[in-house]
Amino acid sequence: MSQKIVIIGAGFAGMYSALASRRLISQNGKDEDIDVVVIAPEPILAVRPRLYEADPATMAAPLEALFNATGVKFVQGLAKAIDTKTKLVEVASTRGKKTQIEYSRLILAAGSHLKMPNVNGLKEHAFNVDQLQSAIVLDKHLHDLAQTPNSPARNTVVVCGGGFTGIELAAELPARLRLILGDEAETRVVVIERNPEIGPGLGPGPRPEIEKTLREYGVELKLGTAVASVDDHGVTTSTGERVEASTVVWTGGMVATELTQQIPGEKDALGRLLVDKNLRGLESPEVFATGDAASAATDDAGHTALMSCQHALMLGRSSGHNAAADLLQLPNRPYSQPVYGTCLDLGPKGAVVTSGWDRQIVFTGSQAKSVKQFINTTLIYPPPANAEEAFTIADPDYQIPTLAPPSTVTVES
Repeated sequence: MSQKIVIIGAGFAGMYSALASRRLISQNGKDEDIDVVVIAPEPILAVRPRLYEADPATMAAPLEALFNATGVKFVQGLAKAIDTKTKLVEVASTRGKKTQIEYSRLILAAGSHLKMPNVNGLKEHAFNVDQLQSAIVLDKHLHDLAQTPNSPARNTVVVCGGGFTGIELAAELPARLRLILGDEAETRVVVIERNPEIGPGLGPGPRPEIEKTLREYGVELKLGTAVASVDDHGVTTSTGERVEASTVVWTGGMVATELTQQIPGEKDALGRLLVDKNLRGLESPEVFATGDAASAATDDAGHTALMSCQHALMLGRSSGHNAAADLLQLPNRPYSQPVYGTCLDLGPKGAVVTSGWDRQIVFTGSQAKSVKQFINTTLIYPPPANAEEAFTIADPDYQIPTLAPPSTVTVES
């Protein structure tokens, strides 16, 4: 009977896990001996780093042709339960029918989702750009505003959270709102961030550029205050201030898929499974975790992979290769990603590219924007539906191309 590598999730890490597994299996002439199966709701890659942009409905890349060309089998459904003792995954189909899939090795690549704290009215009244469908819902809502009477509340968007996503969305919104509502509308974008500084996780390096650009757009920053409640008509902050708005968008914090809780082993504060250098569960030798589901060391300096596209692309290559190598009784390739950089979109006026974990600015403006556009429209999309090309790109040693300058920086999206 064939052995089976089962991958839960078809995001960046899941897709590259599947391709890297198939690459090694094919290279060793074991196509008939080991199956690679991906479980996901749909055979698409949601281009999640772009969901702050307009027209999110266009940001889903089909995977069916790629999977067919590379010999990856696809099971449409939602993984509901994992039993590591019996090595079974329970899958619910789109019609609710439940089946069980046995695995020889499991790769958990089910990603992460937005953390929704217990804020009064938040779940009922706030939008988000966390997943493809939620971004589409927000986009439709913004366009529907044009059919409602002009008012300050209609023209106001409150972005809750001044982290990476909140900044990119806030920088995008002024031009986006003018396009929808017309230049005559007095649009207003307000960012509420509980920390005293914008971009608290980004550090001081890019902060002056972020603040300068947001000021030029007229974006208001309300720092050092939290969201106390959300309703149909706006937001009340922890200081008692009221902001009337027809649109409130939550961008705060991420947590790993709940499926990590079904895998024996320690989890980090974000719910990610702690893994060894080969991305194997510390207490679950037949389970690998990758992407946003994995708490993995990127280097020997104490850095841990972030919930980012940058890390997911490489984590997927490593987990897929190592799961296949395990079954083929070949040496593993330890995951390592010591080079780190950030590319933050700042709307029509540009972007900011930084290098290193201390995020030292490399360049800004149009140069940085060209890097961001390359990432968003080319680099993070699936490889061609051609086995040879796809397998080349899925090699854990594949060097991800970058734009110069800087020639040595791989950037986060």
